[in-house]
Amino acid sequence: MVPCKWVFKLKRRSDGSVECHKARPVTVSYLQKSGVDFLETFSPVIKPPTVHMILALAISFHWDIRQLDISNSFLHGLLEEEVYMSRPKDFVDPAHPHFVCKLYKSLYGLKQAPCTWFNRLSTTLLALGFHNSLVDPSLFTYHLEKIHAFLLVYVDDILVTSNDQNIFSSFISQLQVQVAMKDLG
Repeated sequence: MVPCKWVFKLKRRSDGSVECHKARPVTVSYLQKSGVDFLETFSPVIKPPTVHMILALAISFHWDIRQLDISNSFLHGLLEEEVYMSRPKDFVDPAHPHFVCKLYKSLYGLKQAPCTWFNRLSTTLLALGFHNSLVDPSLFTYHLEKIHAFLLVYVDDILVTSNDQNIFSSFISQLQVQVAMKDLG
């Protein structure tokens, strides 16, 4: 069983005023046991030469580049292992003080959270017609006749470039069905 704690944070606007108060339960992952609470922790990170190549390609062909930010990305990962978490403090039912939570989706703090998120995203991208690069697992490519698109994933940030403007809006709307995200332009 993985313990849990509350993390409180103030989100501020650029002028310093408080935009909102945030609270979320976070697991205490240093107590997770390999092979019991998690199997895989790997999450790929873009290789710098891949970023340079895609940016050079986009600039030389005058393609637009868009950045997407996935909201609460680690909360979208689906757990493959059975993970039990103690209930957050102040959420214990006096009638059932020994009950625990069985997690179906990942939470912040779980060691496998980045891996489960990447697995969910890559499954979605493959279903949309993208292909995963054999050289860099963070690079996804889309080729259909004269349409070419390249997508780079860095944790919860996505960089997309394409020779077809329609692929941006189509891809973004299809991805928004799966996860909440912001189009940063």
